[in-house]
Amino acid sequence: MRTCLVVDDSSVIRKVARRILEGLDFQIIEAEDGEKALEACKRELPDAVLLDWNMPVMDGYEFLGNLRRMPGGDVPKVVFCTTENDVAHIARALHAGANEYIMKPFDKEIVTAKFQEVGLI
Repeated sequence: MRTCLVVDDSSVIRKVARRILEGLDFQIIEAEDGEKALEACKRELPDAVLLDWNMPVMDGYEFLGNLRRMPGGDVPKVVFCTTENDVAHIARALHAGANEYIMKPFDKEIVTAKFQEVGLI
């Protein structure tokens, strides 16, 4: 079964994402900040990462840089999921190695479409 690491400091967002992604046949791993997400990736790299930008301890941008430098860290498909919607943020995320970008609030149709675009479903 494919795995998706959901990284967000909001337990509500993680719960919503979990329900959507489990419906798409993903096994879910959760982390509330980039540091915990990096620890999870060191144990086992997921197939996908749904990643918030603004979090305490380590933000999504810093996590993404660390992930992409890990052995095999270029493999997981990373979809940023955030309220940051200006073109500079989107460009920065894609330049750092994100595969796609979605805005909060999101729904099943948006997540499904973006995961299809990056070849996860």
